[in-house]
Amino acid sequence: MRKVDVFDTTLRDGEQSAGVNLHPHEKLEIAHQLERYGVDVIEAGFPASSQGDFQAVKQIAEEVKNCKVVGLARSTKKDIDAVWQAVKGAKKPGIHLFIATSPVHMQFKLHKEPEEVIKTAVESVQYASQFFSHIQWSAEDATRSEWPFLAEIIEKVIEAGAKVINLPDTVGYTTPEEYGKLFQYIKQHVPNIDQVKLSAHCHDDLGMAVSNSLSAIQNGVDQIEGTINGIGERAGNASLEEIAVALKIRKDAYEVETNIQLNQTVRTSKLVSKFTGMAVPQNKAVVGANAFAHESGIHQDGVLKNKQTYEIIEPEMVGLYSNKMILGKHSGSHAFHEKCKELGIYLNEKDGKKLFVAFKELTAKKKEITEDDLYALMMDDSFIKGASPTYQLEYLQIAYGSRVIPTTTIGIRTPDGEVLQESATGKGSVESVYNTIDRILKQPITLVDYRIQSTTDGNDSLAEVYVKVDIAGQSSSGRGVEHDVLEASAKAYLDAVNRIQVKEYFGEQEKGVSSL
Repeated sequence: MRKVDVFDTTLRDGEQSAGVNLHPHEKLEIAHQLERYGVDVIEAGFPASSQGDFQAVKQIAEEVKNCKVVGLARSTKKDIDAVWQAVKGAKKPGIHLFIATSPVHMQFKLHKEPEEVIKTAVESVQYASQFFSHIQWSAEDATRSEWPFLAEIIEKVIEAGAKVINLPDTVGYTTPEEYGKLFQYIKQHVPNIDQVKLSAHCHDDLGMAVSNSLSAIQNGVDQIEGTINGIGERAGNASLEEIAVALKIRKDAYEVETNIQLNQTVRTSKLVSKFTGMAVPQNKAVVGANAFAHESGIHQDGVLKNKQTYEIIEPEMVGLYSNKMILGKHSGSHAFHEKCKELGIYLNEKDGKKLFVAFKELTAKKKEITEDDLYALMMDDSFIKGASPTYQLEYLQIAYGSRVIPTTTIGIRTPDGEVLQESATGKGSVESVYNTIDRILKQPITLVDYRIQSTTDGNDSLAEVYVKVDIAGQSSSGRGVEHDVLEASAKAYLDAVNRIQVKEYFGEQEKGVSSL
């Protein structure tokens, strides 16, 4: 069957989801898991956007060996140079160039005439070809562009050295039929189109990203783009896991294959969900908690007699197994680190030792340790400290009850090492915690969202708290993991503040120059 490449942009387009701020360490963990998942291309970030993103892309490029690692660039020498410096250490480096081609974008965003856009696109590809053998070029807002103009500019960027041509549905505007016809038109009207691969990149504004992507495959594209769990700007991107499973289950209809290792699907989805703090809807296709649940008596009866009556996807196909670990309180460090490798957890020696200590402490509190517990421990803020200054929770004391005004006392270690203490009350215990932190930090912090969940079943489960805050007009998300809900709440709040600190430390610009 025909082979279709999978281009993952979770770390670039996916990270542009509102409130998501991934640390370099978190991006690296996701990149390693994407490598295990079997994607062909990892778009690691947008190096020119900030020093932090540059360093993250550079680290991923140096460590990932089995995938192409590309960086995004606008059609400028500055952006192209930044990508080259970031990915030149990769085994398979590449660049993703883009420029807008729709009338509305050219007129109101670029302020360029069509001839100027063609000239800029060609010159950028020619310049990039001095460094890269793998050049992907994208026509931003292709589905609202004039097709003859698209054909003209595509022909010229191919002549300039582009190897992959991507026609993104940037605003989720098109329909499956229209998108398929667009690719057919380009194939028929671009003389040198046989020299490149065609790629599809779809957004989900009208809920058709996966359908549009599958239509593109039926119409001959060689590469499909998307993100894990469909995260991304606005309504998100096409969900890669849904596309991959659809191609497997309906291979009779699509007649293509990918390198995706489907048994890594659930693990990849969970990792991205936990790092980004973006919960997977329970009814989401393939990876939702209810994807293999049957409430109806008729359905339950049918499944008990034969699973094929109501289950077209075997849970084992996507890696849905019991996630209990064989390790316990008597396990040694060697067995522990081997298990980490099996789970796709890659930490340096220092952080690996920290995680082992945290694991041993947890075995004293829990009888059964799961993979989810281990991921939760790994995502604790003690494993994501970088060179940037951060605030740390030193101690927490809370008095509350049904007829008592909740009162909190907190000690926080500041970036310069000083421990500050304050007390405050609130209408509830969580509010008293956050009011106390606000007093210490003396910043205008607005809590936008608060969410709590357990890592596993049982009374001894770890509590995971996710928050979204607004600090002086900047949106940030944070998470905290602890046995105690209130301590986890305090850690999540501080984590959100620390992510703003990291962003300012690296002098980051706004992430979203484009969602393509």
